[in-house]
Amino acid sequence: MSSLFLLTPHRTISPLSLSPLPKSLQLLPPRCQIQARSRVDAQLTTSSSESERGVEFTTGDLFYRRESASARDLAVLLSSIAQRRLGRGLRVLDAMCGCGVRSVRYLSQGGADFVWANDAFEGCRPRILANLSSVTPRFSRDARRWVITHFHANRLFCECYLQKEFFDLVDIDSFGGDSSFLRSALCVVKIGGFLYLTSTDGRSSGGHRPSRSLASYGAYVQPMPFSNEVGLRMLIGGAMREASALGYHISPVFSYYSYHGPVFRVMLKLGKGKDDDISQYGFIGHCNKCGHSQTFSWDELGQISCPCGNAKVLVSGPLWTGPLHSAEYVGEMLELAREWGWAYSNDKNDDLDRLLNVMIDECDPQLPPGYIKVDEIAKRAKLNSPPISTLIHALKMEGYAASRSHVEPNAIKTNCPMASCIDFAMKIRT
Repeated sequence: MSSLFLLTPHRTISPLSLSPLPKSLQLLPPRCQIQARSRVDAQLTTSSSESERGVEFTTGDLFYRRESASARDLAVLLSSIAQRRLGRGLRVLDAMCGCGVRSVRYLSQGGADFVWANDAFEGCRPRILANLSSVTPRFSRDARRWVITHFHANRLFCECYLQKEFFDLVDIDSFGGDSSFLRSALCVVKIGGFLYLTSTDGRSSGGHRPSRSLASYGAYVQPMPFSNEVGLRMLIGGAMREASALGYHISPVFSYYSYHGPVFRVMLKLGKGKDDDISQYGFIGHCNKCGHSQTFSWDELGQISCPCGNAKVLVSGPLWTGPLHSAEYVGEMLELAREWGWAYSNDKNDDLDRLLNVMIDECDPQLPPGYIKVDEIAKRAKLNSPPISTLIHALKMEGYAASRSHVEPNAIKTNCPMASCIDFAMKIRT
């Protein structure tokens, strides 16, 4: 058995007492260690409780964002669907688990038989242990249900790979734009398994640090009016590049942007073998003069210009230029959310139902990357903004593909050129 599993054996005593003190406190005299243990236990018993979809846990003074609950909802829905398809429980690795809320939800709601909860900060251990113990014992029918470790993510992934420990789902809730763990993380995902990536690097996606985005994700990103969607495509593209180098390919299951942070999250499915088709891995151009955006393939790099005649087109890439979601998976996630009572088709105020429906609309393969803000159309047309639903209906009646954007509420995704959008807006307002 791997050295990573050489943890305290299961005993019939309080789960909290199984948690070792951080190394810095272990150097103290025994009496001081007892006092430190008392303070830890007191903190655990006095901390306030949180709840997500009926699952209770505690956070203490560890980092926790209620606003990220929707992202955890999406992950749990997907993992439960994967469990149903496989017909067995999942093995999940939560590489940067914080207080352990995602691990708890994978165990209690996401169909996981085993969860590896890891966080580099040893001070998290008592909190993680208390939360996991409240859901299920460490052992069930002689099978280990969960384990807690404190390693840096890259070391953990490398150790797991060397010990042939592979997972159906690897969740990396990272901070910033560090992508150094991408390749090692892909190495421990089972073929057909899933990798859940996070980035909070809004400056790189906004085109303010092109050298940073190039180093981290292999994409030179310039400022564009749909930078938040570019952030998702940059993350997918970076993972696609790393997967190809390992002889695999990836496809997005869902992509989710949240304004707080900002936070970019993508759920990717890993497939065996390289995909030589690079038609969905290219460049996105935007003309500031007329507002038109379009994609460019690698073969068109020497011929980039805008239909309006402007040769000074801002170009970002290479990025993922295909659909942000899988219609099949997101459709199943919506059905499951309604089955569980998490989404209601007749409730217009239900955020999860609305989010998943918009994601399904965004799956239309005719929709190009990016979105157009309705206010930008109104500004160029010199009139008040038309209702989004009316504009989308008018575009569809003329044969264009159109939908809302989950990234920007006051925007539309469409294959209609900006000039024609302006004409439609003027017709609506006259």
